[in-house]
Amino acid sequence: MQTVKMVVTGPFNAGKTEFIRSVSEIDVVSTERKISSAAEKVKDTTTVAMDFGRITVDDDLVLYLFGTPGQRRFDFMWEILSEGMLGFIVMVDSTRPETFREARSILETFRAYAPTPYVVTANKQDKEDAWDLNDMRIALRLDSKVKFLPCIAPDKEAVKTVLLELL
Repeated sequence: MQTVKMVVTGPFNAGKTEFIRSVSEIDVVSTERKISSAAEKVKDTTTVAMDFGRITVDDDLVLYLFGTPGQRRFDFMWEILSEGMLGFIVMVDSTRPETFREARSILETFRAYAPTPYVVTANKQDKEDAWDLNDMRIALRLDSKVKFLPCIAPDKEAVKTVLLELL
């Protein structure tokens, strides 16, 4: 049986943990802690080291999904988690344009770690204030060759579609 390591990264509150939870066949190993910064109180907890999930694709292939912390103060984990990855996903919250610059920076950082396949996802596309994909592509300065997909992290089928783009 072959195992493949995929990394799910992106800015704070982009939906990385939810993405992994929606498809993992095991309880997600998560290092979530209460948020201490009042400036980041858009949610109650944040990932401080990693999330880990597993999905069996078929009899011969298992994906290990590693989610990175989104806050810059935990970015020392990014390079550690990228070791041995065979692909990565950059999640972007399509309702928070103030995070687009950070998402672009994270994409460039992970591209520098390893020349592996990647996709960029526009998460939260089910929200009323979600940006249009074409507008996001321009704002993120993504080349037309970059795979850029809509996503709704709690939707297992949407997550599977994103993962299949990397396989």
